[in-house]
Amino acid sequence: MDHRPPLPVATRMALLAGRGASRLSRRLGQGRGAQVGGKVAYRLRPKSLRDLAAGRTTALVSATNGKSTTATLLQSAVRTLAPTAFNAMGANMEEGIVAALDAERSAPLAVLETDEAYLGVVVAATRPQVLVLMNLSRDFLERGVRAKALSAHWRQTVAAIDWPCTVVANADDPLVAGAVMGSADVVWVAGEDTFIADGLLCRDCRIALDRSSPPHWRCPRCDFARPTPHWSLHGSHAVGPGGEVALPAALPGRAASVNALFALAGAQAMGVDPLGAVQQFARVENVDGRYARHNVGGHSVRVLLAKNPASWSASIATVKHADGEQRASVVFAMAGRGTGGGQDTAMLWDAPFEELAGVRVTTAGSRGDELAVRLIAAGLEVEPAGEDVFDVVKRQPPGPVDLVANWPAFNQVLDRIGRG
Repeated sequence: MDHRPPLPVATRMALLAGRGASRLSRRLGQGRGAQVGGKVAYRLRPKSLRDLAAGRTTALVSATNGKSTTATLLQSAVRTLAPTAFNAMGANMEEGIVAALDAERSAPLAVLETDEAYLGVVVAATRPQVLVLMNLSRDFLERGVRAKALSAHWRQTVAAIDWPCTVVANADDPLVAGAVMGSADVVWVAGEDTFIADGLLCRDCRIALDRSSPPHWRCPRCDFARPTPHWSLHGSHAVGPGGEVALPAALPGRAASVNALFALAGAQAMGVDPLGAVQQFARVENVDGRYARHNVGGHSVRVLLAKNPASWSASIATVKHADGEQRASVVFAMAGRGTGGGQDTAMLWDAPFEELAGVRVTTAGSRGDELAVRLIAAGLEVEPAGEDVFDVVKRQPPGPVDLVANWPAFNQVLDRIGRG
């Protein structure tokens, strides 16, 4: 039986209008309708998010990188408890979350990916019982997004929580740890902060942190230091409260394993047995188009997203250590569109492309030439092959292809080949 309060008439009317707008958007071929319906409902009734979330047990997942994968894994485990609302298409601001909750209005549980800049308003409206905070780093600089400002926003958000809430937080990222320290109920995860350039200073003293024995970090002047993790990775195993459990290898790369570790900690906080959780993780092979294999011109193509220096780092590591007997061809695609993450090419110089020395890379997309300049400077063998990503992929030698794309190129590709 649904024990949640009935929706106010004003909210029901706003949601009805939103569903109509979503259907019209899909009919006109203007996207998947994941945002527009929620946007209409939220604009007509700003309290719709609060009304839809009332009475649910909710987990929020936020980060600069990895939140889609972590949220997908987490909801796969939480669904074993009861029907669960989930914004599977990655629409992670208020409007998209409204649409997701409306689509699963009777679900007593919710797992919601949440944009890091909108965490405060979403936390206040949904009052989550579990809050997974993974990492913060530079992202979309053309939009003015700054990691340190986001850390301050997270700190204010967490400090305002006055209800029972377990915070699952990254012990290895000083920006996250600084936002969370002082909370009453924190589960610390060894999140392996691989891009440290944004977290070099103590949050209070503004002096360089001592990182002489990584992953440990500490301020030489005050007591700000890396907390002791409750969860960590030992090879392919997660070690946490109650013992050790093997993580599945369904998703490629170390970053995906770290995502699974956060999802496991979040699942246990939601009441899921860890062994049962990892069994569900093993079934996840696709995250809204990421990781899944697609057939393009006879090639088995795996699409990876790289939207900022930290996610480029993770994709570089995945490509570099690709499994399988046959080495995949590598295509890097970069496109620019408005402020959708393709205008700032300066951030490419912060990514460690030098680690791919000896790997042949083909570039594609409308900003592919600028990407090629960075790769050549890193000492890679580069072939700038044109703007059309699909033509470039089809011209690769026989065999699998790893296609690493920035946000606009990623969406352009998946809009053509599908996300299933």
